[in-house]
Amino acid sequence: MAFRFWRRVQLFPGVTLNLSKTSASLSLGPRGAKYTIGPRGTRATVGLPGTGLFYTVQNPGRGKSRSATARPQPDRPSVPVRDRLTLGFFKRLITPADEAAFIDGLRALHGDDEAEALTQFEKAPEQADARWIAGLLRLKREELDLAEAHLQAALAQVEGLGRLYAKYGIQATTHLTVTPEVTAHIGPRERGTRLALAELHQLRGETAPARAHLEAVLAQTPDDVVVKAALAELLLEAEPLPPETADRIVHLAAGIENETPVHAALLLYKGRALRALGLDEAAVATFTQAYRRKQDRPEELLRQIRYERALAYAAVGRRSDSRRELSAIYAEDPGFEDVATRLGVR
Repeated sequence: MAFRFWRRVQLFPGVTLNLSKTSASLSLGPRGAKYTIGPRGTRATVGLPGTGLFYTVQNPGRGKSRSATARPQPDRPSVPVRDRLTLGFFKRLITPADEAAFIDGLRALHGDDEAEALTQFEKAPEQADARWIAGLLRLKREELDLAEAHLQAALAQVEGLGRLYAKYGIQATTHLTVTPEVTAHIGPRERGTRLALAELHQLRGETAPARAHLEAVLAQTPDDVVVKAALAELLLEAEPLPPETADRIVHLAAGIENETPVHAALLLYKGRALRALGLDEAAVATFTQAYRRKQDRPEELLRQIRYERALAYAAVGRRSDSRRELSAIYAEDPGFEDVATRLGVR
């Protein structure tokens, strides 16, 4: 029986670096939908915080065979596992200074020295992987301008993203909150970097550049339901919701079935967009579709869907159905939204 040693290094709230003697990974945000990038290719795993359940599928467009999706790594050295984060004396003599700084940065994080780690990563500005992780550390410090500079530089060196992690046999994966219901697991690739930049711009309240990054990801992977949910949630922030924006959300959810909790969240957003367009009957049907499957769905998500359906029922004159839904919600959670007020109990 084998035992593995893991050390969790807190980077900032919700973000940890997980290091073992054989690998390292970054964790950002709560549990949820994620993308995992590893030696066996890329797979999409979707779920919602609080469920403990995930759905894993091979990434669309990557091909069916492992050999067809493998990335060429002609420069992979024969580095013993024990030396991946501790370059030996002779190894260091022939290792480029920026690569050595990158490894020293990971070692510093392993030793809980975040400031030293950041110093080391910023000694390697020509390395996309160093800029990528430095961007996350600056984001941790809420130094958004510096974080953006690093992440944009990493994006500009997109062909080099992931090279050092692969070269030294280290897996880096982060999960990033993209909506209140959904998180995305990302890595040092273009998609992950754009999602991080989108989150950064949302923290600044900059909707347009955040949307541009999400649209760019969708252009590459148009069936990415997690990014669709992230974009729909971002677009719904506009008040009042312009018709063209509502139309975009409806198109994002076109053809979506209620397969996973993430799909249910996207259907919730679609229903809200339909209501903004005055299509309340269609919204009722959409919310009903979203509520049809309850197993493995978080109670809070189901409650939100029922609440939105209750409002749509009232809009189409089905007041008894609306009151029935609101009464059921009130029995479960009397403080949910304005249910008590709508029922006249306070």
